[in-house]
Amino acid sequence: MTTIPVLDAAQAASWDEHARVAAHIPSRVLMEAAGRSVAQVIARDFGTALHRGVLVVAGHGNNGGDGWVAARALQALGVRVYAVDEDRRRSRDCEANRKLALSEGVVRLGPAEAWPAAGVVVDAILGTGASGPPRGSIGELAHKLVDCGAPVVAVDGPTGLDLTTGEAHGPVVAAVTVTFGGVRRGHLLQRSWCGRVVVAEIGFPPAFPEWPVLVEDRWAGAALPPFQAQMHKGDRGRVLVIGGDHGMAGAAIHAATTALASGAGLAKIAAHEVTIQAAQERLPDALTVLTALGPEIEDGLADAIEWADALVLGPGLGRGSARQALVQAILERADKPVVIDADALHSGFGTLTAGTAPRVLTPHPGEFRVAFPDLADHLGSDRFTAASAAADTLAEGTAAPDGSAGSVVLLKGVPTIIARAGSAPRVVAAGNPALATGGSGDLLAGFIASFLAQRLSPLDAAALGAHVMGRAAEIASEGNAVRSTRPGDVTRALPRLWGELANPPAVRPPVLIELEPPALV
Repeated sequence: MTTIPVLDAAQAASWDEHARVAAHIPSRVLMEAAGRSVAQVIARDFGTALHRGVLVVAGHGNNGGDGWVAARALQALGVRVYAVDEDRRRSRDCEANRKLALSEGVVRLGPAEAWPAAGVVVDAILGTGASGPPRGSIGELAHKLVDCGAPVVAVDGPTGLDLTTGEAHGPVVAAVTVTFGGVRRGHLLQRSWCGRVVVAEIGFPPAFPEWPVLVEDRWAGAALPPFQAQMHKGDRGRVLVIGGDHGMAGAAIHAATTALASGAGLAKIAAHEVTIQAAQERLPDALTVLTALGPEIEDGLADAIEWADALVLGPGLGRGSARQALVQAILERADKPVVIDADALHSGFGTLTAGTAPRVLTPHPGEFRVAFPDLADHLGSDRFTAASAAADTLAEGTAAPDGSAGSVVLLKGVPTIIARAGSAPRVVAAGNPALATGGSGDLLAGFIASFLAQRLSPLDAAALGAHVMGRAAEIASEGNAVRSTRPGDVTRALPRLWGELANPPAVRPPVLIELEPPALV
């Protein structure tokens, strides 16, 4: 299965160099494939608008060369193509493809001339390595492009978007972004600026194994634990959810609900009496055990820990010295994987690294700053580095006999980063603002624990859980609207999702994957 890397500008440049130098793929070959991919996407998606022609605004580098190839390919299809560029020195490949396009009938216009009212505008001004706001004549080109008012197809990324940091300076907002080989970090950090992101295969050699990898439906469908006809409930895994303090019964119930809905055979909630009563009324499928939630582990809770195949520790747990003592005691006792979520993440780094159990920490940015205070500064500048550094720190602090293999950090956000020391991070782009609501984190913890109980590794379970939740939110929002979607709607969308993951859409070369912009309504 082809993996789709998530690249920063330096990685994209090194991949391009590796293709040319080590794999001996001429840059003109890559440029030809890239430009024709852009033309194919335009012809596929903008059929009616093509009658009004296409305007390509080309820079002087290889991004501009991609634009000239696209112009020539569209011209060959009978589309009226106009191209705008500046009179300045161009890269060798850009210059060569410019000459070819002009010789085949593409009409060249200067920046100061009147531009036609085309049906589609192609932004081929700047490439992946550009940073900062577009300045001088480049900025003027970008603003005039926006003033055309036509839908914009961006090559690699819209001008003014830093594809490494995600810093958006404008002015270009794309309807479609066509990029090559893998997605860029900026595409995922600033989805609203990129429109639909189309990743085209243009002949790059395999990506370097240490680079972050995008989680997508084909991988998720293959990773889902299979069922067997002869299974019984014990074969499908047992999940124990520990939490549900007074006034927070819903958190534990949400986690148990998604554990069952994602395939676990049994789920048990360990909580206060009031939460137990609520669970028995709202989720009779779940088993229950009464506990004071610390500071010590009672016999019933100890038996439940021994019974479980995976634990969820934290949803609605509450905070304070008794809860911290309970988290410490459970991690020192447990010999099976633990999802540490919500209130449990406030126990302090020394507590979070206690014991030898494999663990998945699932912080949002605020919880990350509490759990990893020395790494908090990374969040604002580079969440990819923040997640990887946290995974390294967790592995160093955890006395697990298998070292880093059992220590995973899932940093929630846009995008979600799943990191383990010594492994390529996984990146989840699925989801929309429907998940920016109370209870979503509890759902995620239940998903991950269910997949852990079904014998997935912590890294795979965390990546699959985050992707499943994001995709279920996308499906739920279709019928409920983003504004109205609640955690229960996400759970109810799962039956349709399982069907879609079992039958992923066919690959249609050269397109590897398409990421629709998140729904906002």
